[in-house]
Amino acid sequence: QAQLVESGGSSVQAGASLRLSCIASDPAIRSNVKAWFRQTPGKDREFVAVISESGRATVYADSVKGRFTISRDDDKNAIYLQMNLLKPEDTAIYYCAALLGGWSTEAKDYDAWGLGTQVVVSS
Repeated sequence: QAQLVESGGSSVQAGASLRLSCIASDPAIRSNVKAWFRQTPGKDREFVAVISESGRATVYADSVKGRFTISRDDDKNAIYLQMNLLKPEDTAIYYCAALLGGWSTEAKDYDAWGLGTQVVVSS
């Protein structure tokens, strides 16, 4: 069963914006460190962005710095990924994940995952 549920993926043209949402099904992980990863066929899941429990600290992959913004709203048990100036290379299945303890940009370290939402960016 998915502990996180993503939404907001769509097919758009290069340069467009999308806002992805992720809602935790279990309120027990509401305040955990959460992150976004993405994956394309034949590749490992790659780190996109992570946000601290407080929401005040964030880290981004070099490929999305300046274009993507991660945020969270614990009252809604949600995290978001605002994606601007989308490029074809951003095409992927986007997954949100929760880390029950610590801080990491490695997919293998995360404890809870959603099933993903698809983003397609056409040139």
